[in-house]
Amino acid sequence: MSVKAFKLVPAVEREMLMGDKARINIECIECCGRNLYIGTNDGSICHFLLEEKNSPAEKATFSVTKQLQKYLSFRKAVGELKAASALNRLLVLCDNTITLMNMMNLEPIPTGARIKGALTFTLNENPVNEDPFCVEVCIVSLKRRTIQLFLVYEDKVQIVKEISTQEQPLAVAVDGHYLCLALTTQYIILNYNTGVSQDLFPYSSEERRPIVKRIGRQEFLLAGPGGLGMFATVDGISQRAPVHWSENVIGAALCFPYVVALDEEFITVHSMLDQQQKQTLPFKDGHILQDFEGKVIVATTKGVYILVPLPLEKQIQDLLASQRVEEALVLAKGARRNIPKEKFQAMYKRILQQAGFIQFAQLQFLEAKELFRSSQLDVRELISLYPFLLPTSSSFMRSHPPLHEYADLNQLTQGDQEKMAKCKQFLMNYLSEVRSTEVANGYKEDIDTALLKLYAESNHESLLDLLVSENSCLLTDSAAWLEKHKKFFALGLLYHSNGQDASALQLWVKIVNGDIQDSTRTDLYDYIVDFLTSCSDHELVWKYAEWVLQRNEEVGVYIFTKRPLEDEQKNSFKPDDVINCLNKYPISLVKYLEFLVLERRIKKEKFHTHLVVLYLDEVLHLKSLGSERYEELTKTQTKLRNLLRKSDLYRVHFILDKISGTDLHVECAILYGKLEDHEKALHILVHELKDFAAAEDYCVWKSESKDLPYRRKLFHMLLSAYLNSSTLDHELVMAAVDLLNNHAAEFDAVYVLQLIPDSWSVQLLSSFLTGAMRESIHAQRMTQIAVGLANAENLAYKHEKVKLKGSPTVLSDKKLCQVCQSPFCEPAFVRYPNGGVAHTHCAANRFVNTNANHLSSPTRRT
Repeated sequence: MSVKAFKLVPAVEREMLMGDKARINIECIECCGRNLYIGTNDGSICHFLLEEKNSPAEKATFSVTKQLQKYLSFRKAVGELKAASALNRLLVLCDNTITLMNMMNLEPIPTGARIKGALTFTLNENPVNEDPFCVEVCIVSLKRRTIQLFLVYEDKVQIVKEISTQEQPLAVAVDGHYLCLALTTQYIILNYNTGVSQDLFPYSSEERRPIVKRIGRQEFLLAGPGGLGMFATVDGISQRAPVHWSENVIGAALCFPYVVALDEEFITVHSMLDQQQKQTLPFKDGHILQDFEGKVIVATTKGVYILVPLPLEKQIQDLLASQRVEEALVLAKGARRNIPKEKFQAMYKRILQQAGFIQFAQLQFLEAKELFRSSQLDVRELISLYPFLLPTSSSFMRSHPPLHEYADLNQLTQGDQEKMAKCKQFLMNYLSEVRSTEVANGYKEDIDTALLKLYAESNHESLLDLLVSENSCLLTDSAAWLEKHKKFFALGLLYHSNGQDASALQLWVKIVNGDIQDSTRTDLYDYIVDFLTSCSDHELVWKYAEWVLQRNEEVGVYIFTKRPLEDEQKNSFKPDDVINCLNKYPISLVKYLEFLVLERRIKKEKFHTHLVVLYLDEVLHLKSLGSERYEELTKTQTKLRNLLRKSDLYRVHFILDKISGTDLHVECAILYGKLEDHEKALHILVHELKDFAAAEDYCVWKSESKDLPYRRKLFHMLLSAYLNSSTLDHELVMAAVDLLNNHAAEFDAVYVLQLIPDSWSVQLLSSFLTGAMRESIHAQRMTQIAVGLANAENLAYKHEKVKLKGSPTVLSDKKLCQVCQSPFCEPAFVRYPNGGVAHTHCAANRFVNTNANHLSSPTRRT
């Protein structure tokens, strides 16, 4: 799990710091920008300028220049150094006193302001005071169990608050109003503004040195029990898992995303992202480890070293090179806060793509797919691994530097055919998913062409689905590939999708003819017929019509009968032209005429007559063959009879002439019926065929939608045909009886009783007589009801008339016309709504000037 995250580089060596003074030891350090301050045990402060040389990170070096060395008057060890760059002040703790010094010349400030009685101190890096010209200082006081807060200005100090604690504080870190304190037996969080404190966890100050370090806003790092580095927020909770240190940790520092710890022999580096130890650096005699604005500095008593972090991108690349994908991605996500947004996005996208190819090479296809999609990988990077899949016209160049180390799929799989098949299956699935998404923008031709090649090579069923849907397959590359893999039907679909229907049909016809082999569709002939049926290139349809009809007349005729109606309206497929084409194909011709007559119901005599003639010829032909094709004869004869009955457009006399001399008696009777020559028709059915059921059906057929007198005339004719025979056959008698009993309502009972022989019994005609009586009574009652309704309606009208008359008008020879003022000589008059009367001729004359205001206007009702 190791990562080379840091490199240890010397900064200040022993000779530069102390010369030949062997007893001088480093006690504390502070770094602010380029300024490095070192406090020693003999009370001196050394100021160095620290500059990193421009060199690759792997070979980082520092140029250190000693600026000044200042001895304090106390001549005691310097305990703490803190720089306040905004004030140009260096705070120095020596002999329990914090002195303010100038950062550049290390001279004490003239006012002599200082803070006495301090065991240790720290600065509040998240100050609550809004004055930019002061810093907040928190000290552990010499006073027992006391914390003091000061405001330090450029030339003065001011105490703000003094807080008592339940135990003696040993170490402190500050964030806003919150103090994180290491007491004698435990760590606590204290809000000095409200006085509320919260216990965190216990520890023993006698066993180990406490570590309290602010690592971010409202978050601290603590040395916990059991060698754990614990994270705690000001709310007393931990939002991160702890890191595992050694039991004797001396110091800790933060360089995101790493926590660095120092013990007696090693510097260890742990990740804050996954809490794993990433690096171990041997380092003996170390006693100081601190971080300053991103710099991690470690020191022994004799020298100062800098832990130089390798660029995160270099670390991530090292992890990827070791195929540690998860760690690389975790580190990459954590790097977001340290890298500018645009740069991070570009870097992170590339890292995801690299990780995707690593997972792909390990056949971890689900993980690879997610990485490719989330990184918006140019899908051609993936396609280019597969030889010959990219179109020859593609100008794609792989990313530089490359996202992987493989030349092609052969190298990646080392020739393993099973692995290669899995990789191809993955690419098929991936391309089919992304081809309709934003990932495919601009690369649709490359994707669809590659997908077609994969489908064709693996004989995949989705090849046809791709070609019949909207696609961007490049014709030249795709056609050559399909031809190579003998996918000729698919090649035809490709031609069709590129508007080359003639090439498609030519290819499919060759397959059906057996010139080339392709078993993709066993029903290819039917497919061609369907294709021609919907084909908009009418010349192409006519070109292949002969071929289609020659192979199968019954199916081939569909190219004319199932076409859209608008094609005929464009005069591309006129019925006459189609019939001329079908004259050589009798089966197709019959089906086409059936389509025109029975489905389209075209009202043209020539089509109806033509179809009748074809049916008739076929019936006569089948009759000549005897009984071997009886079923076919029956079927055709039924069609002929139905057409003769239902159609009124064929030439009856012409057909009758053709039937004459044949034994088609039923058809002949139907034709006589069309001519209204019912006697001949019934004679044929009754006396020649003796088909009494057919005779009844004939009467029913001819009387449909006709009035009662017509129907009665027809049935009376049939009854007469039965009874007026020269020889009264028993069979005819029974037919007459059945006719009367079955159709009593269609007969005039009086006429029937006069016609039938006197010898017939009442019992024989009981059904007819019963029906006739019922019909007579029903007719009588219906007539009475109608008369009653008419009388009631007449009465209602009379009532309305009486109401409209109102008061009577009396006319006498003394009554004068209100128009001409002359008396009436005859009883005819016109009455106005106001009661006035006038001659009829005066009222009709619109030009008479009445000058009478009492007359109604002409528009009023008279």
